[in-house]
Amino acid sequence: MHTADFLEVKDTAISSILAGGYNHPLLREWQSERQLTKNMFIFPLFLSDNDDEETPIESLPNIKRFGINKIVDYLKPLVAKGLRSVILFGVPLDESTKDPVGTAADDPDGSVIKGIKVLRQAFPELYIVCDVCLCEYTSHGHCGVLYDDGSINRERSVSRLAAVAVNYAKAGANCVAPSDMIDGRIRDIKHGLIQAGLAHKVFVMSYSAKFSGNLYGPFRDAAHSSPGQGDRRSYQLPPAGRGLARRALLRDMEEGADGIIVKPSTFYLDIMRDASEICDNLPICAYHVSGEYAMLHAAAEKGVVDLKTIAIESHQGFLRAGARIIISYFTPEFLDWLSQ
Repeated sequence: MHTADFLEVKDTAISSILAGGYNHPLLREWQSERQLTKNMFIFPLFLSDNDDEETPIESLPNIKRFGINKIVDYLKPLVAKGLRSVILFGVPLDESTKDPVGTAADDPDGSVIKGIKVLRQAFPELYIVCDVCLCEYTSHGHCGVLYDDGSINRERSVSRLAAVAVNYAKAGANCVAPSDMIDGRIRDIKHGLIQAGLAHKVFVMSYSAKFSGNLYGPFRDAAHSSPGQGDRRSYQLPPAGRGLARRALLRDMEEGADGIIVKPSTFYLDIMRDASEICDNLPICAYHVSGEYAMLHAAAEKGVVDLKTIAIESHQGFLRAGARIIISYFTPEFLDWLSQ
């Protein structure tokens, strides 16, 4: 080496040479603080009250709505590939079953309670999460019970939600996940589980930071859960409300939540990071919602992105932000990708 070259090398700060740390595929994996694994994923399932239904959801590529007579055969190959958990959403297709208090939500003959029992029998090791909300079951399409002026009746709403959560737990759910965002429902659910002798067996995973916004359209198509009038902005968080989200995280943790969900995910990574710091002793779950999923598919169809690459990149972002669990419509694909 010439003297001049040697001096030039010496002048280069050693700390500026980073490429040696990620020039090999294995090294790039080692740079990850957390790596995606199959057991992180929860797969959303839409269970309808038509036991023989198997209907593709047009706005959610590769996702279908199932009746309980179809769901076991659909899940068998996914469980064989390593599916560990699902989250159930009931879809009453019969509009006549809907009423102002969402009576059908915990109907023993409804799709969720029947679904829990079918899945527990078919897949004893599958971890079953149940979304707890009333919007699919109410005649007005809102997440709770309403006053005459259309605003949320908090007391009646949380009492009803707690009853639904306890009945899902009694049916065999491993986890209840209240998604309504109505004040105080975690406390009532926890008390209900304690009184039922189930609090030691059931994980309460709260949608503590759920924001109103424009990313839920495909889900509402799938679940038939659009509000009949008005919107949910008075009880779901405003997109710019970081301070409100922090307060909601603290509230739900103090009321007894065992885990926290941040929803949506991609646009709210700062909230996910806040959750991982505020609720540092609880597992944080990222919900990659229907609109985010559909957007990635649309971009891939336009040739803007490669679907696998962008899906992995987005989900790795959740881990960087502090999530340990991911609810994702991409779960079937990840079961394949993580086996390669």
